[in-house]
Amino acid sequence: MWAKVFALGLGGFIGSNLRYWISNWVMERFGPYFPYGTLAVNGIGCFILGFITVYGNEAIEITPTFRVFIAPGMVGALTTFSTFSLESFNLMRESNYLSAILNIALNIFIGLFAVELGFLAAKAFAVTASEVA
Repeated sequence: MWAKVFALGLGGFIGSNLRYWISNWVMERFGPYFPYGTLAVNGIGCFILGFITVYGNEAIEITPTFRVFIAPGMVGALTTFSTFSLESFNLMRESNYLSAILNIALNIFIGLFAVELGFLAAKAFAVTASEVA
């Protein structure tokens, strides 16, 4: 039990720091006029979750503690539905309706696409790993 609590906290610590640094890095590159940073961390998190779901079920055995570290810990802290929702709301409140719709659509599309890419990458990686073994 305590191992999972520690794993969750450590994953959350890593994920929240990654979110902070990635979001700021992206915002510095593309500007603050559209929430690209949130879009980036949500896409990265979806890819990681898709990858670990397949790879952890098909290629290697992932312990329940490591799964807690990755999924609700690191990826849960890395991704941010609440910030995505607030940014979309603020865009609408500022009458930037096209940007708000684009933000919502891109987060959903990129999220689903990133999960699929994670699934495909994990399957390819699992096949390659089994050929080496």
